[in-house]
Amino acid sequence: MKYDAVIFDLDGTLIDSMWVWEQIDIDFLQNKGHKIDDEVIKKIEGAGFTETAIFFKEYFNLEMSVDQIKQTWCEMAIKLYTDKVQMKPGALEFLQYLHANKIKMAIATSNSREITEAILQKHEIEKYFETVVTSCEVEKGKPHPYVYLKTSEILDVEPGRCLVFEDIPNGIIAAKNAGMTVFGIEDVQYENVKIRAKELSDRWVADYYEVLEIFKE
Repeated sequence: MKYDAVIFDLDGTLIDSMWVWEQIDIDFLQNKGHKIDDEVIKKIEGAGFTETAIFFKEYFNLEMSVDQIKQTWCEMAIKLYTDKVQMKPGALEFLQYLHANKIKMAIATSNSREITEAILQKHEIEKYFETVVTSCEVEKGKPHPYVYLKTSEILDVEPGRCLVFEDIPNGIIAAKNAGMTVFGIEDVQYENVKIRAKELSDRWVADYYEVLEIFKE
């Protein structure tokens, strides 16, 4: 299996962190007298940090500014990320394998740069990535392809030579729309979301140990 670059989504893909945002959404909205429901979850799937803050402000008619919402989320998230969030099984070994084989690596995430850099430093893996691109830094977040196209441009690798790892439908759609091959990776999520993600992926894997075996074939 030969690719010139591997691009990772962050949350639920490289690190086991989707539960963090579920908890933050619940706690943040409860504090404001609101509840999150399936409709809201569907609307924010794959959206960028800023896009989600704008949506929350408008949908729930919040008095806080978008910047205040984002700052509150950052403060809530960074402690959880640095104290409790772990890498997905086999992820470190796979990064080491790619590095040893001189395959370029990058992160394309809907998370904020501040939180992304904090978790990479926490696990001492920032050295593996040539670039980090967030959805806040492009025209539109996932499922639009811009974050992946921007990442491949920075890496100077054609989209067709990039392999992407994602866990949710909108992320997979974004990478496919960018012309990239996508491996979906198992994560704790709603069953209907997982079924859709499996359908959209070029290949579905349980963890990075399985990916390592595939790469070594």
